[in-house]
Amino acid sequence: MNVIRVVLAEDNVLLREGISRLVSATKDFELAGVASDLPGLLSLVADQRPDVIVTDIRMPPTGKDEGIQAAIWLREHHPSAGVVVLSQYVAPAYAVALLEHGSAGRAYLLKERVASVDELVRAIRTVAEGGSVIDPAVIDELVRARAREKHSGLASLTARESEILGEMAQGKSNAAIASALFVTERAVEKHINSIFAKLGLSEEKDVNRRVKAVLVFLGG
Repeated sequence: MNVIRVVLAEDNVLLREGISRLVSATKDFELAGVASDLPGLLSLVADQRPDVIVTDIRMPPTGKDEGIQAAIWLREHHPSAGVVVLSQYVAPAYAVALLEHGSAGRAYLLKERVASVDELVRAIRTVAEGGSVIDPAVIDELVRARAREKHSGLASLTARESEILGEMAQGKSNAAIASALFVTERAVEKHINSIFAKLGLSEEKDVNRRVKAVLVFLGG
């Protein structure tokens, strides 16, 4: 059995203690250390090289988006580590910021889900294996925001575009999509550009557009 080494960063003492006990009590998890602020987290990660980091989205020193900052730093300095960001805010923008450089090994959960042991344990195991998890409530809010617009664009997608968007939602690259659908990679690129345009994502970064398109699809 492979042991998943976990580092926790949370400035709320009670929540930090609760999650620490949960990690320690799970047979294939090992608590490698705890921190209460961003500098402490980065130092701990550099020293312990954990498999997964569970971090609050807001903590000292600024109380703004330290969890997102940590995920970005980890992408560059410790790319094999999974990150589970915990937030009390149903804010799709945070989830998009977390995933804009790639969704592999990333999870965004609302803190209320921590009350469900299975949800947090599943998220830790998923990111450890390179997968991703987005809280359903965040997806719902994103879809509601899109629905408030006059036209979300999903209804205007062709059958082939919808099919390709479905493949994107599985995390497949353009080459993998082309292989699965027996079309050229260039054809896939053309369809994806059309999807971005119809979803109103044509003026954003490519990675960011891809993540947002998938979020809309998953919520649809």
